[in-house]
Amino acid sequence: MTTGDWRSRAGTVFSCEKQSTVASGAMVVTNHPLASAAGAEMLAIGGNAVDAAVAALFTLSVVEPMMVGIFGGGTALMRLADGRETVLDGLSTAPAASRPDSYRPISDQWPTYMEVEGRANAVGARAVASPGSLKGWCEALERHGRLDLATVIDPAIRHASRGFEASRFLHECIQSVGADLARDPHIAALLLPGGSALAPGQRLVQPELADTLRTIAQEGPGAVYGGAIGAIAAEYLGRHGSLLTLSDLVDYRTVDRVPVRGTYRGLEVVGAPPPTSGGVHIVQMLNLLEGYDIGRLGFGTPETLHLILEAMKIAAADRLAATADPAFVTTPVERLMSKDYAHLRRPEIRPDAATRFEARILQNESPNTTHVTVADREGNVVSSTQTLNSLFGAKILIPGIGIVPNNYMYLFDPHPGNALSLAPGKRLTSTQSPLLAYRDGRIALALGLPGGMRLYGAAMQAILNLVDHGMTLQEAVEAPRVWTQGQDAEIEQAVPDSVRAAVAGLGHPVVPVPHVAGGMCAIAFHDDGRMTGAACWRADGVALGLSGGPARAGTRFFPDPTKRQ
Repeated sequence: MTTGDWRSRAGTVFSCEKQSTVASGAMVVTNHPLASAAGAEMLAIGGNAVDAAVAALFTLSVVEPMMVGIFGGGTALMRLADGRETVLDGLSTAPAASRPDSYRPISDQWPTYMEVEGRANAVGARAVASPGSLKGWCEALERHGRLDLATVIDPAIRHASRGFEASRFLHECIQSVGADLARDPHIAALLLPGGSALAPGQRLVQPELADTLRTIAQEGPGAVYGGAIGAIAAEYLGRHGSLLTLSDLVDYRTVDRVPVRGTYRGLEVVGAPPPTSGGVHIVQMLNLLEGYDIGRLGFGTPETLHLILEAMKIAAADRLAATADPAFVTTPVERLMSKDYAHLRRPEIRPDAATRFEARILQNESPNTTHVTVADREGNVVSSTQTLNSLFGAKILIPGIGIVPNNYMYLFDPHPGNALSLAPGKRLTSTQSPLLAYRDGRIALALGLPGGMRLYGAAMQAILNLVDHGMTLQEAVEAPRVWTQGQDAEIEQAVPDSVRAAVAGLGHPVVPVPHVAGGMCAIAFHDDGRMTGAACWRADGVALGLSGGPARAGTRFFPDPTKRQ
């Protein structure tokens, strides 16, 4: 489906760079064409949406090594064919040896608040937290999938062993952190051949990772969580100063959680609960904005952008004050998501001037993440966000097994005594925002995206685009975005200078940026059973749909000319 230019009355103009896909059987939307193809392959051989999502994630761990891997963490929001909903929390946890003062912070002021001496929580072995991705993927497959692990992991093995062509996006990601990658000889040999970033079109072959994936296919996740692969990883990381031990891998557990839900102008919005904060605070922002006629104010106008930024600031302040691992911190989820709380806070928003709702601490969650959204004809829907945290995680590669580990320790507050401070076994707090939405009791929408702190605001804006501005799905995922935590107001450059100036005139410290958050992966469900899939320009995203099906019963060529009559 094609879409023309979108023009708001404020003069904001954008053209969709990609086309949406319509299908009647199933839809796979990921941030890489090979991952979308892997998901479609599973559906074609009889798998369901869970099989397709897990295959896509394993493939992304090969073809998007900067974003996701088996030593990362993430969240999956699933709607099953029988209508049940569940959240599988595979977020990373702090190793048992962690202490509130495990790192030495260099500052108690933003923007260096999260930084520590030697960047030990960001780069290198000491930055690695207990990974949850692999266990989460395998448990989702075992509980809700139809295919076996060896089948689902096969496309990832193929692309790791045979190689694939690097995209411009991958090349630019390598370039952007090349100095850190060059510090580790093992990852540098893979991604900086001859000292330069892997060029677009150059093949990336990962034989060690292929062997690791083959072992996992045979032995299951236990190969990492206590088995030989995990032992190699723990020994290497420990030798280089990591807090992670083999016991941390053995003891790691996923958590099943109940989704949170709210409403916006008749649309029921369902998201993941704490320690994933996106679901709670998306609903909180929507509640605040429901008190305004956003449709009348218009898309991309100074009035609308001002209200969005103010709602974001309130949510950011509340998030950093109260949202963390519920095993360690009591989060007032119902209060934050209530209409009454929105009514209480809304009068604090001045229509003619920016107000300070600035949080004392602003978390610096990395925007480098990936997402898959998958649906099948049976009614299974998966929206899953996964990440290594920063680009290429800890920016090291564990030799012999080809694994790039996470740097999730960077998300814990290095200062003792706060909601996000380090503690043994504590789950990190993330803004991951896999979403489902229902209208009149029927599934209407599934979406998610990468983007760190910016992603939950971007997901919220997609809801506004669809509900208030009447955009198509493709327009909604590609439309210009804004973001703030309470300091700089980032506004994408597609918004006209005059609009940005008007927003700045209201007291927002405006900063033009190329993009806010990453590539959204969305599926819209239609009353006639069709689905529309859309991926946006902010990543290598592709929507792949399946229509058609088997031949009609009794169809054959007759008479057979080779058969004697």
